[in-house]
Amino acid sequence: MIGAHQNKSVVREYVEAIVVAVLLALFVRTFIVQAFKIPSGSMLPTLQIGDHLLVNKFSYGVRVPALGKTMISRPGPASGDVVVFRFPKNPDLDYIKRVVAVGGESIEVKNKQVLVNGKQVTSPYAHFTSNDMMSASGGPRDNFGPVTVPVGKIFVMGDNRDNSYDSRFWGFVDIREVRGKALLIYWSWDVEKPLFSLGRLTSIRWGRLGDLVH
Repeated sequence: MIGAHQNKSVVREYVEAIVVAVLLALFVRTFIVQAFKIPSGSMLPTLQIGDHLLVNKFSYGVRVPALGKTMISRPGPASGDVVVFRFPKNPDLDYIKRVVAVGGESIEVKNKQVLVNGKQVTSPYAHFTSNDMMSASGGPRDNFGPVTVPVGKIFVMGDNRDNSYDSRFWGFVDIREVRGKALLIYWSWDVEKPLFSLGRLTSIRWGRLGDLVH
């Protein structure tokens, strides 16, 4: 009987440890940090396809997803922040872009150049792959606005300016839909290489591991 009691105690300890670990993991994932991966090239060269990121969900406060309420309030996203958010056209999808303008600011793109409140903003992260200039009638890629960002919203763009589906095409992001701020790259490899091959093993981008996202 003593042996059976001891076995039950051991099993109970394991179960309790597993439950605590799961609850702790859920808490961390919900309120503190979450992992995301980069599936497209819209943020090149800052973020590459195959980068895996940790996103700081505490950067802009603590929200309870199920209730849609903020427990701890902190200043919202600022221009230049790289943020992960629920895509406005499909909340089941997560997008990552750079904040270019915030609520109350005027945003305009004129011949690929970004102007905020009428002043040209030069970003060291902006990347262009083409010298071709698209007119406003041909699309919003190179010529857009001006428009004023509503309060409580942000205007985002990909660093790969000529190949990014962003606010120029589908509008603003509600700051309540921002999941967090990109923190660092914890893993990266070339996804073009076959999964089960020596080539894939050599495709690990060792130099990117641990890099902070700017």
